[in-house]
Amino acid sequence: MMPSQTLRQPAATAARPKDTLARRQRFYGWLLGSPAFFGLALFILVPFVMAIVLSFTNQRLLSPNATEMVGLRNYDRLLAVTWLTQDARRDEAGAILRAADGAPEFERLRTLLRANPDYRDYSELATFTFNESRLVLLAKDPLFIKSFGNTLKFAFMVIPLQCGAALLLALLVNLGLRGTNFFRTAYFAPVVTSMVVVSIVWTFLYHKDTGLINEFLKTLSFGLIGDIDWLGSPAWSMPAIVVMSAWQGAGYQMLIFLAGLQNIPEDLYEAASLDGANGWQKFWHITLPGLRNTTIFVVISTTIAAFGLFTQVDVMTAGGPADSTSTVMYHAVRKGFREQDIGYGATISVIYFLVILAIALGQKYYFDKREK
Repeated sequence: MMPSQTLRQPAATAARPKDTLARRQRFYGWLLGSPAFFGLALFILVPFVMAIVLSFTNQRLLSPNATEMVGLRNYDRLLAVTWLTQDARRDEAGAILRAADGAPEFERLRTLLRANPDYRDYSELATFTFNESRLVLLAKDPLFIKSFGNTLKFAFMVIPLQCGAALLLALLVNLGLRGTNFFRTAYFAPVVTSMVVVSIVWTFLYHKDTGLINEFLKTLSFGLIGDIDWLGSPAWSMPAIVVMSAWQGAGYQMLIFLAGLQNIPEDLYEAASLDGANGWQKFWHITLPGLRNTTIFVVISTTIAAFGLFTQVDVMTAGGPADSTSTVMYHAVRKGFREQDIGYGATISVIYFLVILAIALGQKYYFDKREK
């Protein structure tokens, strides 16, 4: 027994310093990460828990009435959607009554909603007219549904535009041409500029009568393109905000792509050149695969930022015209602070946080599945 114990003791003694080193590494790791963990809990976890609690109340910002628990009433008000069908009005002979433009006439929707207690809290969301009937979608908060659609529209436009512009700028800067440091600074300068200042400047650029953009287009087209109401037209207001947002944020993604490009080994490009590959083939088979993890990070971070659209809308359009640029964040701030309905604003924030979290996790799952 003694010889075997003697042989085992050095191994146990050698393992002890390794365990101590591992514990120290874990301790210092948690110590270095503690400010980030504290900030995460303080600015995300605690506000989210508070928002959940407030969403079950009728809390108002300034009110003489005591706060009461209202259960799921705020969630029902936010998410309730239904529909109804209407038949065209007919005369005594059974013929369909038609307006001056030939469209069939229907009973006024407002009268119908007020007459039916089941629809009293609903408003029109969308209407689809058929030959002799129409389908009306109703919601208790149609502006939230519309704002969510506007946010999706903004995200689908700005993500490919901003990420594509950032990648193009990174490729140009990575070429090592003369003046690279100047252009790198120029591309990144809008990122460190206040979004409020950028929004005000672009509001002047988009001005219908005296804006520089309209003057440039008129000069370039020899007067064929007239004055475009960039921020006053429902058709142009959201694309105008998309272009401004992509210009302002592309510099940040450019630096991330640039770091990814500089981590791709030059040996791969040299080997491809020896094999006769052209520039496009190198980009498609070397650059893009080498930037895969970088691209995933850029896309996910840009998506989260896109769903947080608020400042540009607040400064440039105030949600208009005709609510065409109203976003979920703008709607939440308007309800929670300007209308002082804190409980309902918190409900919007809770639902929206869960939606953004689900989208981010879905993107990560998709990219991880493609990698396998």
